[in-house]
Amino acid sequence: MKPLLLTLISTVLVSISILAQETRIQTLAIGSDAPNFDLPGVDGRRYTLNDFSSAKILGILFTCNHCPTAQYYDERIKQLVDYYTSKGFALVAISPNDPKSVRLDELGYTDLSDSFEEMKVRAKHKQYNFPYLYDGDIEEVSRAYGPTATPHLFLFDAQRKLRYVGRIDDSEREQYVKTRDAKAAIEALLAGREVEVKQTKAFGCSIKWAGKTDSVNNFMAKLAAEPVAVELADASALKALRKNDSGKLRLVNFWATWCGPCITEFPDLVTINRMCRHRAFEMVTVAANFPDEKKEVLAFLQKQQASNKNLLFATNEKYALMEAFDPDWNNALPYTMLIAPGGEVLYKHQGSIDALELRRIIVKSLKEDRFK
Repeated sequence: MKPLLLTLISTVLVSISILAQETRIQTLAIGSDAPNFDLPGVDGRRYTLNDFSSAKILGILFTCNHCPTAQYYDERIKQLVDYYTSKGFALVAISPNDPKSVRLDELGYTDLSDSFEEMKVRAKHKQYNFPYLYDGDIEEVSRAYGPTATPHLFLFDAQRKLRYVGRIDDSEREQYVKTRDAKAAIEALLAGREVEVKQTKAFGCSIKWAGKTDSVNNFMAKLAAEPVAVELADASALKALRKNDSGKLRLVNFWATWCGPCITEFPDLVTINRMCRHRAFEMVTVAANFPDEKKEVLAFLQKQQASNKNLLFATNEKYALMEAFDPDWNNALPYTMLIAPGGEVLYKHQGSIDALELRRIIVKSLKEDRFK
């Protein structure tokens, strides 16, 4: 049997296995006892269900770093905790996702993926006022609760019986919210009343159950097979690059094969491009090597799997070419600029980039209405 056919059959069988596995996961039924857990938190502690025994109401929220819907709810969740903690409410967030099952193209709306270390960064950056726990290795706890998306909220009474499960409210964009389901359920439980609406559907990103690593590996292999090329760029081409009539957010990086910091940061740039390129975003690299070094430049780009647009100085007049792109640049490398459609500079940095800082600026700049 041909290797391609074997690969196809293997992929199909893995997909069927994953689908069957996810079908077996059931959301905890109303009235059920809260399953116990013993999970690490981003604050260095381990948490169990018993750590919240004094709370009249306990919320278990399944959420994650990378999901844009989950990110929309960060501040509203903090507000719920701020307002209701003194009334006897406690909340713990659990990330159910296996970080090895998240593809790069699923990270186009986030600065961070779902690893435990990245959860620590997110919690500190957003100043979470609740424990944030990791369940991405075994996912035993998540399977016991059965979230269908992130975010997905489970509310338990003082006896730790499930009284509400579902969404936080009816729109991730707060200006469109009409029904605040979680707040209504908390208020009812605090007042000793029956929760009127006990279950709602949860909208958001699918849970990244373990077992999707083959899909991730296949995706990475597909990226590795993409052609890599480099074109010569003269002064007029660099002026057009800076002007940015592409209609997309454009990241431009000037580098050279002899520049140590350039070489070190280049993989981060490739990753950023792979994360964001399916949105209104493009990355262009410009090698400040001599034109007769094209073979060396291309070899490096191929090694980095840089299938984005790559340019190389077309002439030996380096200063004139740099001046054509940015008269204010003092010509040191590396040099990175983020340009909005029409030419507005959103980020300009000479020297090694902070990849996390740059990703945050890109994600913020790619908001759907940013360039309308």
